[in-house]
Amino acid sequence: LPAVYSLDGLLVFGLLLVCTCAYLRKVPRLRTWLLSERRGVWGVCHKAAVIGTRLHVAVSVSCLLMAFYILVGK
Repeated sequence: LPAVYSLDGLLVFGLLLVCTCAYLRKVPRLRTWLLSERRGVWGVCHKAAVIGTRLHVAVSVSCLLMAFYILVGK
């Protein structure tokens, strides 16, 4: 439970949300079903998917850096 309130946990959660939503955006049936709404909770998923697809290089580099930090730094 303490990991939920740390900055590390928040960053990992954000990266996982962006990566998962970007992956789900590539599936055609899920894209029309889940990510078509632009308001509310599903709107957050839509915005995360847009961030993940437009900034895929920055997101992948930050995922690698976070993985290295968790495995070696902690």
